[in-house]
Amino acid sequence: MFDPDDLEQIREGKAEWEADAYGPTVDRFGERTDAFTTDTGGQEVDPLYTPADVADLDYGDDLGYPGREPYTRGVYSTMYRGRLWTMRQYAGMGTAAETNERFNYLLDEGQTGLSMAFDLPTQMGYDSDAAMAAGEVGKSGVAIDTLRDMETVFDGIPLDEVSTSMTINAPAAILLAMYVAIGDQQGVARSELRGTIQNDIMKEYIARNLYIYPPEPSMRLITDIFEFCAEETPKFNTISISGYHIREAGSTAAQEIAFTLGNGIEYVEAALDAGQDVDEFAPQLSFFFNAHNNIFEEVAKFRAARRMWAEIMEERFGAENPKSKQLKFHTQTGGSTLTAQQIDNNVVRVAYQALAAVLGGTQSLHTNGKDEALSLPTEKSVRTALRTQQILAHESGAADTIDPLAGSYYVESLTDDLEAAAFDLLDEIDERGGMLEAVKSQWVQGRIQDVAFDRQQEIEEGERIIVGVNEHRVDEDPEVDLEEVTEEDERRQIDGLESVRADRDDEAVEATLATLRETARGDDNLLPPIVDAVKAYATVGEIANVLREEFGEYQPGR
Repeated sequence: MFDPDDLEQIREGKAEWEADAYGPTVDRFGERTDAFTTDTGGQEVDPLYTPADVADLDYGDDLGYPGREPYTRGVYSTMYRGRLWTMRQYAGMGTAAETNERFNYLLDEGQTGLSMAFDLPTQMGYDSDAAMAAGEVGKSGVAIDTLRDMETVFDGIPLDEVSTSMTINAPAAILLAMYVAIGDQQGVARSELRGTIQNDIMKEYIARNLYIYPPEPSMRLITDIFEFCAEETPKFNTISISGYHIREAGSTAAQEIAFTLGNGIEYVEAALDAGQDVDEFAPQLSFFFNAHNNIFEEVAKFRAARRMWAEIMEERFGAENPKSKQLKFHTQTGGSTLTAQQIDNNVVRVAYQALAAVLGGTQSLHTNGKDEALSLPTEKSVRTALRTQQILAHESGAADTIDPLAGSYYVESLTDDLEAAAFDLLDEIDERGGMLEAVKSQWVQGRIQDVAFDRQQEIEEGERIIVGVNEHRVDEDPEVDLEEVTEEDERRQIDGLESVRADRDDEAVEATLATLRETARGDDNLLPPIVDAVKAYATVGEIANVLREEFGEYQPGR
């Protein structure tokens, strides 16, 4: 980009500046810290960046134009000048009726997409009256036991006018089947259904532990979903390959990229092994990333991940369809960065994180409520979180030009550094036999745990400042309104489940479950019998238990 003679002059000028100006000033007054690094200590930050730091940057090969390979500057040619990112606030409240109320509230307030949180029993494939569900019904999201609950959640919400993201993994096929069934009830063509299921079991083995089945049958469920959706619901994203929870567990930004894309590689290979064509299913893959506090590192992370995925899909898998190479992603602001102390500070953290996501080119965004370190967010905090996105979209100017930080010596250098570090990790994963083997051996988990331990030590020793936690603390304990799920809510949910069981055709349920069992023992796609089962009002637990009996349950280390 620069003449070699100019670059040499710049290098000499920087060396002179360091010797005559910067160095003596540091010697006299010192610096704020012994070393400056990015948010998780992944990359060292130099005091000054110049064209010499990006001397090898080739505009065409490394940056290009928005909507064109290598997609560093964005996957769409117009980005936010054409259409803003989808404002998709994560919501799920106790009962289906409460969730329907919250969804309608958010839509009335200007949200442009729905995002559905499920309680732990649903995520683990248990019904609300199961012994394992006691005390957890509706606590971390909505309880879904049967299609009746989904009917209530989407009552009055036309599925041909909204897209819905569902954070569900091990039982993803069951909840997808319910969504398809609701669309059928509403008369919406399956080809018009839009949304995403998370469906990312690899990151459950790595970070969250909300798995049910062993890896092999779990991969079968995922690839069956790929095949079913390619044929039936081509506008529905079949998986949201999630780095969010990897980062929440403590990873660096480079690890978040590498382990997320490593999971993506594993899913693509599984689908290819199942006989599917890469350009048939790959356009429906989507990703889910975290946004933490270091704005520049996060922007560089998103840009590096896009460039890497385009290269991986073309060089590793021979993808030809441009849509197969486009890394489209949802972003959520960092839940682990929120503090229970001085919770109003979280509004500021979330705003900066949202800015990073938009500057990095996200396709949809959830902004956390300020009180999420304490409970499910209240209506008031949800509105503030949504308004944060709306102010960012309409008042900040951040959406008016595409990839506005491109060309920054620091951001381009950091993008290259993160890409190089992430590719090094992917190379090591390949040497270990692939992502699945690296997870089974606990290597991935160990790398993340090491970073998390070091970060916590830095906080406890005061080397990393968290405002309101280890610096700038106050003694006052302000009153906060919190959302609560009561024992009465749990009882109502169980009563509703019992009512469905009493009203349904038990013979039809048993017939659909028998067909599902037979399909699980063979090689046919599992989605059609699951759709039939949910339409007969079989419960989430009944369907999941058939698969438990046929596939077994995952035991780490065995």
